[in-house]
Amino acid sequence: MSQSNDNVIPKYLQNEVSQECKDLMATLPMEKGWLASHFHQYQGFWFYTRQLQGLLSCQKHFNALNSDVIMVTTPKSGTTWLKAWTFALLNRKKYPKMFQNHPLLTQNPHFLVPFLEINLYADKDLLPDLNSLPSPRLFATHLPYVSLPKSVIDSDCKIVYLCRNPKDTLVSLWLFTNKLKLEGSSTNSLEDSFKKFCNGVSLCGPFWEHVLGYWKKSLERPEKIMFMRYEEMKKNPSIVLKELARFIGCPFSKEEEDEGVVDDILKLCSFKNLSNLEVNKKEKLPSGEENMAYFRCGEIGDSKHYLTAEMIEQLDTITEEKLGQYGFRF
Repeated sequence: MSQSNDNVIPKYLQNEVSQECKDLMATLPMEKGWLASHFHQYQGFWFYTRQLQGLLSCQKHFNALNSDVIMVTTPKSGTTWLKAWTFALLNRKKYPKMFQNHPLLTQNPHFLVPFLEINLYADKDLLPDLNSLPSPRLFATHLPYVSLPKSVIDSDCKIVYLCRNPKDTLVSLWLFTNKLKLEGSSTNSLEDSFKKFCNGVSLCGPFWEHVLGYWKKSLERPEKIMFMRYEEMKKNPSIVLKELARFIGCPFSKEEEDEGVVDDILKLCSFKNLSNLEVNKKEKLPSGEENMAYFRCGEIGDSKHYLTAEMIEQLDTITEEKLGQYGFRF
């Protein structure tokens, strides 16, 4: 059923959304968002208003190069960490003295590696000029596979996909969105957020369909898509980092390994180091979020401190039903 545009788009966003996006949203299913006032279901997944604007523009205008590296994550699955790792890998020749002048010491990873749909293409009146960026260009996105720009699918660019156990993802997303709530506004209860998440109504959700889309494609095209798990990054960081370096075309030489470059990158990008930098304790992103909001805990299994036994069982059951038949388990 069509809806009035005035009811679909918050007044403060009326001038930030194109007419094309307004017309589309009037036809889409809608739910109350976790942080933004509305979610819109497009191509089977849920997006907030400005993100949908960026998605449409990105699909239409982004021209992927064969040398590009696109990082894809389910929200709150280790995105900040993966951005730091990949940026450090690709720029290690440029900044050999990592602990003296590295950009990660003075800039948040989300500033250094922009999201396509959230940052670069979110302005309805301005398209980014990406031609001057050095190769390989590094971008990030939360988009599901079905919503990726055609040029990303058709080119030889590399896609690095990272996911995380849904229980930890849910709790991290719940706490993160509440942290970003305006002072004085009501927070989301865990019970309500849990119900929404299980029903697939979460940022770029359903979670399981998001994971499954990239899992299946990574099996079909392993040379194009590297499928990563947050838990493996935590348990075997040096092994996973070296696998990532090989996949994106900048493997470590024996000399680099002997000189401790792998360990230096892991130390530079560690939760402890990044979370204690002044830039990540006191400053904000251009979009207004406090950098410290992206550093909370980072531990595997932290969700057990928040979820009831019934919640854990329900999430495990859904995960097995959705992914088990494809041989995927967390």
